[in-house]
Amino acid sequence: MKLYLDPGHGGKDPGAIGDGIVEKDINLDIALRIRASILNDYENVEVLMSRTDDRTKSLTERTEEANAWGADYYLSIHCNALDGKANGYEDFIHDSLSNSSITARYQNVIHGEVMKINGLKDRGQKKANFHVLRESTMPALLTENGFIDNKKDAALIKQASWRQKIAIGHVNGLAKAFNLQPRPVEAKQIYKVIAGSFKQRDNADERVSYLKSKSISAFVDPLLIDGNQFYRVQAGAFIEKEGAERQLEQVKQAGIKDAYIIRPEGEVSEQAGYPILGSTILSPDQMNQFAKSVNPDATEIGLYYLLYGQYYGIRGDIAFAQAMLETDYLRFTGVVKPEQNNFCGLGATSSDNPGASFDTPEKGVLAHIQHLYAYASSAPLPGQYPLEDPRFGLVDRNSATKWEVLNGKWAVPGDNYGELILNIYERMLDASIKKLEESLQDVKANRK
Repeated sequence: MKLYLDPGHGGKDPGAIGDGIVEKDINLDIALRIRASILNDYENVEVLMSRTDDRTKSLTERTEEANAWGADYYLSIHCNALDGKANGYEDFIHDSLSNSSITARYQNVIHGEVMKINGLKDRGQKKANFHVLRESTMPALLTENGFIDNKKDAALIKQASWRQKIAIGHVNGLAKAFNLQPRPVEAKQIYKVIAGSFKQRDNADERVSYLKSKSISAFVDPLLIDGNQFYRVQAGAFIEKEGAERQLEQVKQAGIKDAYIIRPEGEVSEQAGYPILGSTILSPDQMNQFAKSVNPDATEIGLYYLLYGQYYGIRGDIAFAQAMLETDYLRFTGVVKPEQNNFCGLGATSSDNPGASFDTPEKGVLAHIQHLYAYASSAPLPGQYPLEDPRFGLVDRNSATKWEVLNGKWAVPGDNYGELILNIYERMLDASIKKLEESLQDVKANRK
């Protein structure tokens, strides 16, 4: 199923404004939540959004894009405004359609699922001659999610938890209307061998082809991490851990050094619950060597993670592991480019909005550590170094003291984001321990 998801308005067109709320921002927030939920919870779904940031885009550009893409459904997200007294939820299909049309049947289903969960007055299912309903060649629905100039509705709209409910209501309706298949529960109870995660589909497809040339079956599994589309290459799933470990070794022998295992849901890793605040254990050399074991051309930034990690009391070595996840081991295969020195994806949302840039790698690492400090502590930022993090003031202070808690904050929804960071850190620890053991064996051999 191909869903064209359209957050209404944007850029120079703010939409309705009321009670301190700008419609274009709410529309985008809800739409991003819809995309995150449907991609991560259901199989065989593709989503193309008309915008993923605050940009101006004409109605014609939106419908032409949806039509050219061959979308199965057009869903436009809006909020309402009138006179401060009107309130509630309503949705629209084109006024030329009969009540027995497939578009009307989809409207019935989605309307019902949204109303089950949104807590708003039901203003009914309606019809109109809106451009996006008229010019789209596929079934289309426009939803109006409350009145931002109504005190009662606005109080709900301002709540992130309510906007998440709205998103889930839309997703439940889409799933029911299109008979979408949820990702099986049993898939969460198995060990998955992951042979790379990429921000570009072509890179993931290339990895799958390479593995197949080595007689290793693999497929691309789309998901969202940190609000961005990723394409994860899965090369096996096993009920028994030993089977996954054997497959992992085979994948590594094929030359995929950054392969790893995702544990079943509920299995606690040795590093689970690791706080963000703490001492850095690994040395800069150990961090740099680990990065170069995957990417020989990796820039050496381990010293900065040690230096600033120690100053701010942040686990610099785990922050380094986060940087490896975000940058694909400093290969920068996503929207962020090497010259940005942005090692943690600060502000990056799409190829048109690749996020913050920093003059030097050192400043990029400093901004990363400061952003982690904002999440992990409520204390004022120590003053020895200038504030490099452009998003420090946007963080809900002390809201994520452990790496796993970043799942719904740094990464939205990013259900395994913290675990992926810790997985890389564990592998970095293992590699360092193995190196030390080899050095010890050499010392013993020389003594003989």
